[in-house]
Amino acid sequence: MRKIMSMAVAFVLAGTVAVQAFAGTADKTIVENAVEAKKFNTLVAAVKAGGLAELLSSEGPFTVFAPTDKAFEALPDGTVETLLKPENKEKLVSILKYHVVPGKVMSSQVVKLEDAKTAQGSTVSISTKGDAVMINNAKVTKADIESSNGVIHVINKVLLPKE
Repeated sequence: MRKIMSMAVAFVLAGTVAVQAFAGTADKTIVENAVEAKKFNTLVAAVKAGGLAELLSSEGPFTVFAPTDKAFEALPDGTVETLLKPENKEKLVSILKYHVVPGKVMSSQVVKLEDAKTAQGSTVSISTKGDAVMINNAKVTKADIESSNGVIHVINKVLLPKE
């Protein structure tokens, strides 16, 4: 029990480090909060290009592990541009759904999990490394951004499903 509590505290503390200005509001959808934050422009563009904006604006609930613009910039040159092309929509949708877990999973629940099944169908691994909570190889930099249809956990890398 003590370990779970310390992991929960670490998860919440890790969330206060980056993206501090973005708190989100529980009366806005995940998409509305992401647009308002101005730190997820690439993610929002990808969600719109993939035709998922309506889904992620629906009732849900959803848990979104949201990579920042900086996380997308770390991908190899041309990756985002290639994924946004209409002929690559299926791959884009697969990657985006890999960042979504059905249901609203708050940090207090996440730290109790070893993995979670994504909307894409695969699982992501969940672990702690020191004070950091990791989703695969991505660090959660801000947790529990509540939205009217779920929750956003900000991550510092784009998650790529195994093909």
